[in-house]
Amino acid sequence: MARTRVVVGMSGGVDSSVAAYLLKEAGYEVIGLFMKNWEDDDDDEYCSSRSDLIDASSVADVIGIEIEAVNFAAEYRERVFADFLREYSAGRTPNPDVLCNAEIKFKAFLDHALALGASLIATGHYARVREVDGRRELLRAIDGTKDQSYFLHRLTQSQLSRTLFPLGGLHKTAVRELAARIGLHNAQKKDSTGICFIGERPFREFLGRYLPTRPGPLRSVDGELLGEHIGLAFYTLGQRKGIGIGGQRGRQQADGTSPPWFVAHKDMANNTLYVAQGHGHPALLSASIEADSASWIAGSPPPPGRYTAKTRYRQADSACRIGLEGEGFRLDFERAQWAATPGQSAVIYEGDLCLGGGLIAATSALQQFAPRGALAS
Repeated sequence: MARTRVVVGMSGGVDSSVAAYLLKEAGYEVIGLFMKNWEDDDDDEYCSSRSDLIDASSVADVIGIEIEAVNFAAEYRERVFADFLREYSAGRTPNPDVLCNAEIKFKAFLDHALALGASLIATGHYARVREVDGRRELLRAIDGTKDQSYFLHRLTQSQLSRTLFPLGGLHKTAVRELAARIGLHNAQKKDSTGICFIGERPFREFLGRYLPTRPGPLRSVDGELLGEHIGLAFYTLGQRKGIGIGGQRGRQQADGTSPPWFVAHKDMANNTLYVAQGHGHPALLSASIEADSASWIAGSPPPPGRYTAKTRYRQADSACRIGLEGEGFRLDFERAQWAATPGQSAVIYEGDLCLGGGLIAATSALQQFAPRGALAS
């Protein structure tokens, strides 16, 4: 009897390596696929694709599977990077990892795997899929510190029906221990961080290659002129470093120091950057958000009611109520959210079940400083 063929996305990291090993041990016919998604200035200083391919190939040799390298750089530039630049140009802060999953890892990669005769694909993401009454549900991983369901919330029933997440029921410590036990040289390899095509390089320097600077006034949320910004595209809400406000500007605390400043609002119409002093400033807190471009795992939205949601990945769930509005939704939070940022994803959960989400379009700050009647974004 022929074994089920599954193509595993192998990045050279420990997670995808162990995912491939587990599937082979489970009796699948496993083929590894290394995806190259970026070619511009692909050098060893910031882009590790060469060494990552070597690592992935070495793992394939150890566990005894074939591996293929495929270049999706053209698809990535068209479907992900172009959107990334458009969003920053419009003053929003996109999350390209969410779009990469939807458009590359679970679309271009899936299509390629099917062309190789595979029935399924698999990745090293920490998440779980279960089937209930013929439909797929996306669940958080057992290891809550590594759960990646937030980045997967745009996946469809069709995509999930062909996807395996072998690590969803494991803790990261167990994954590394297994990798060491079976002799994988990357067992202790550092996890990748940041946006995949930027890596460890300075973000502002990278963005400046593609977007022009457009200086304008830098003001406090009370209207005081504090200096000049280099261009609204180069800042994001909640940003603390790199604003360019001197140490003792603004109010002082009892110990003589000044609370830090944070980006609070980008007025695109007037090319003005607003900043607020102090992490808990009401201009940084939003009681509600509006989202568009909604995507639902089940294929249809959940009924209005109480759920929990994240407005950024590294954040605890916050209780909220959802109201559906056209192609989007509105979330009203029991506790105001800090630096909810247009362009980022708001992802909704019911317990461990990820329901889907959308792109934050507008936020309602506790202190308004936009034109009267407008939402502070």
